[in-house]
Amino acid sequence: MSSGMEEPDIVIIGSGIGGSTVASGLAASGANILILEAGERLEDRPENRDQRAIFVRGHFRPKETWYEKDGKGFNPGNYYNVGGNSKFYGAVLIRYRREDFEEMRHLDGVSPAWPFPYEELEPWYSEAEQLYRVRGSLGDDPWEPPHSQPYPFPPVPEEPAIAKVRRRLKDNGMHPHSLPLGVDIDKWLAKGRTPWDAHPNSADGKMDAETVALAKALQYPNVRLKTGARVTRLETAADGRTIAAVHYSAYGEAHVVRPKLVVLSAGAVQSAVLLLRSADDANPRGLANRSDQVGRNFMNHNSSAVLAISPWYRNDSIYQKTFGFNDFYLSDGEGGPPLGNVQLLGRVSGTILKANMPTVPEWLLNSLSAHAIDFYAMSEDLPSPESRIMVEGDRIVLQWVRTNWQAHLDLVKKLKGVLRKAGFPIVLSRPFDKRTPSHQCGTAKIGNDGSTAPLDIFCRAFDHPNLFVVDASFLPTSAAVNPALTVAAQALRVADHIVREELR
Repeated sequence: MSSGMEEPDIVIIGSGIGGSTVASGLAASGANILILEAGERLEDRPENRDQRAIFVRGHFRPKETWYEKDGKGFNPGNYYNVGGNSKFYGAVLIRYRREDFEEMRHLDGVSPAWPFPYEELEPWYSEAEQLYRVRGSLGDDPWEPPHSQPYPFPPVPEEPAIAKVRRRLKDNGMHPHSLPLGVDIDKWLAKGRTPWDAHPNSADGKMDAETVALAKALQYPNVRLKTGARVTRLETAADGRTIAAVHYSAYGEAHVVRPKLVVLSAGAVQSAVLLLRSADDANPRGLANRSDQVGRNFMNHNSSAVLAISPWYRNDSIYQKTFGFNDFYLSDGEGGPPLGNVQLLGRVSGTILKANMPTVPEWLLNSLSAHAIDFYAMSEDLPSPESRIMVEGDRIVLQWVRTNWQAHLDLVKKLKGVLRKAGFPIVLSRPFDKRTPSHQCGTAKIGNDGSTAPLDIFCRAFDHPNLFVVDASFLPTSAAVNPALTVAAQALRVADHIVREELR
C-alpha cells in the first residue's frame, strides 16, 4: 500500500449504494481509498419535508437533459449527491427471490439465469441486512428465499388504517408480508410527520448509502471523500488494458489521480456513459466493451401507481409503506407466467396528487387521498441488447425498449380485482414513465464469458484487470423487486474478493 494520500491505492467513483457499500467493505484493509462524488451532501433544509417543493416544484430534480433516439429531450429523475439515489429511495431492502437467479420464462420472453445461484449471494444478503439495519419479519411471505440470519430488527409498526387493509387481503386468500425496511421510524417521525418514500434524508432515520455504509467507511483514516468531483474519463496504459489514470474536474479545476485499482459506481446510466466516453485507440468502442454490451440491456422496472378508493374507508396513516405481497410473482395465480410484485407506496397526499393533476382543486385531491390507499405494482423488464444507453457528443441518449409490458398490465388488472374484492369500488392506476428512475440496471452485466458480458462474477472488467464496476449496472436481470439490497450484497462480496485477492 502507498503511504501517502496523493496517489490512492483505490479510487471509487460514486457514493451510492454500490460505491459506499464497497468502501465500507474495503475500509479495514488499510488501503488508501479516495471516493469521488460528483454531487454534494444534501443540506438539512425545510424543502426536505416540503411535499410541494419535492413533487410540484421539482426542487431536487437535476438540471439535466437526456435524449431519446429521435432527439427529443427529457429531464431524468436521477439524483447527484452524496449517497446517490438512495437519499430519496423508499428504503425497501428486499432480496431477489431464489428463482430470480434461475432462467424464468415470462409472457414476453426469457429472463436469463445468473452466472451463480442464490446460495452464492445469500451470506452477503445477510451481511447487507445487518449493515443497513433492516427491519423485517421472516415467515410472512411464502416466496421469500432462505435466510441464514434473521432480520436484525422487527418490522416497522403498521398503522391501524393499513393493518385493516392487510387483514382484508389476508382474509381474501392473499399473503401480505411486512416489507423489509431500512428506517428508524421513531427518528424519522420526530423530524417531521411525513412518509420517507421519495423524500430526501438528512440523517433523519432512513438507512441510506451515506448514513450507513459511507459513514462506516469514513470512520477509517485511510478513506477520503471528495465531493463536487465529476469524473470525465478513464485513461488506459499503453497496453490498453490497465486503467492508468482517472481524470476528474472539481470546482472548475482539472485533476488526475493514478490509483492501482478503480471501482466504478456511478449508476447504471452514468457508469455506462463513462466507459463509452473513455474510448481510445486500443478500445475504440469504449472501455470494458469487447463484448459490445456496455450500455446495452438497459432495464427499468415496469411500474404503476395504483390508488384504491372507498367512501367507507378512512386512511389517516402518515407513512403507509409497510407491506407488500408476491402472490403473482412466480405465476399469475392460475398457472400462467410471472406478473410481478405489489407493495405499498409511501402515503400519497393531495399535494402529491396535485403534481400529476394540476387542474384539479387541491381540496378535492385531499378528500380523495383521505379515502384512498396507494399501491406500487412492479413487473420485470427483460434484458434486450437493443435497449441501451449511448453517447452522442455531450448528449446521453436513452433508447429504452420496454419489454414484458402486457404482463405488467395483467398484474395491474389482477391487483385491481384484489382491491375491489377487499372493499374498494374505485381503483385507479397510472404508469411511471422514463422520468422516474424505476431501478435502472443492466448496462454492464456480469457473466462467465468476456465475449458476451463486460464483467466477471466479481464485477471485474474482463478487459481491464484493475477495473471493477459495482452498482446496478452489473445486474443481469431486473427481477421484480427493489434492487438496492442485491447491489449492496454483491458490493460486500466484491469488497471481500478484492481484499483477499488484490490487496495481499
